[in-house]
Amino acid sequence: MATIYDFTVTKPGGERFPLYQFEGKPVLIVNTASKCKYTHQFDDLQKLYDRYKEQGLHVIGFPCNQFAKQEPGSSEEAAAFCQLNYGVKFPMFAKIDVNGNTAHPLFDFLKQAGPFAGFDESDVQAKLLKLMISDNTPEWLHGDAIKWNFTKFLIDGEGRVVQRFEPIASIDEIQSGIEALL
Repeated sequence: MATIYDFTVTKPGGERFPLYQFEGKPVLIVNTASKCKYTHQFDDLQKLYDRYKEQGLHVIGFPCNQFAKQEPGSSEEAAAFCQLNYGVKFPMFAKIDVNGNTAHPLFDFLKQAGPFAGFDESDVQAKLLKLMISDNTPEWLHGDAIKWNFTKFLIDGEGRVVQRFEPIASIDEIQSGIEALL
């Protein structure tokens, strides 16, 4: 059975990084963008990283420009933006695609292992997200595609997806998932 340890990603400078280096540790994988309505989540992600890194948590970000072109710069510019504006100390990797024929194989795996649970039609934020997707990237509205920036996948110490969090998930929900793994 595949795990995240079967994949290698690229750092902004081009260096390849095998994810097996996280073996035995929980990991929160996030697709990010610097010009997104959810960009403020970098604050919460850094706080989670600070709170749980001593217990082994790794947070890793992957800039993506597939959603309303909200990450137009280079990988290096995206990483610098995160550090300068949000004090991000967790690793930011090279820009990638998360959907479609050019999606990075890691995200193809994540989508299969952590399928989309659907929209909660009683939640106003979920309705707004669904409308934003319909207006901008309707091809990814259905199925397990990544719906928008700041979709998060929580990975256990065995490299398996245990939970998928959509961009509108609360920090408390994500924190509860992390604490259940630690």
